[in-house]
Amino acid sequence: MIKVAIIEDEHQLRHSLAELLDTAPDFICCGDYVNCESALKRMPENLPDVILMDIELPGMSGVEGVQRIKKLWPEIEILMLTIHEDNESVFNSLRNGASGYLIKNTPPAVLLNCIKEVLNGGAPMSMNIARMIINSFHERPPHIPLTGREHEVLHKLREGKSYQAIANELFISKSTVKFHIKNIYRKMHVHNRMEMMLKSLQND
Repeated sequence: MIKVAIIEDEHQLRHSLAELLDTAPDFICCGDYVNCESALKRMPENLPDVILMDIELPGMSGVEGVQRIKKLWPEIEILMLTIHEDNESVFNSLRNGASGYLIKNTPPAVLLNCIKEVLNGGAPMSMNIARMIINSFHERPPHIPLTGREHEVLHKLREGKSYQAIANELFISKSTVKFHIKNIYRKMHVHNRMEMMLKSLQND
């Protein structure tokens, strides 16, 4: 069973997501929380494989929540829930360790597939968000080297190519393209965390 937790302050949506998970084969809702604070307190009792997290939450934001949760349980995959796919907060959530995002009105079957995709190494996200990540990567390239294939994907994304066009030109699947993009921004995340550690040492 795929264990999924929900962090969403809108009662109706939280209830609908929990019901969907509990009635779908191979899925179970192992916890639903109205904010990050309650999730951080209660979630250790039954840790999920995946978290569906709202970005705009009362108290601690989803962006900060991602960072806190990934620090405690780096193995948990987090998918952000958002209304606007080009929201800067989505980008910041990805940089903090989220594995992708879902629009709140995503059809149930698609949502379940996205959860499975992220557990298989995928990264559900739009071209807008991917390009924001790639542009940031280009401006501040990390010390950690990319593979040859990641460089190819990076170059073609900067040319404005779609996922499918990149897949066709490189003779790989669309899901493999998404997997390479996920690896690129995860490497960015590691670099940013190393920078923060160095800064904290300098301030001691």
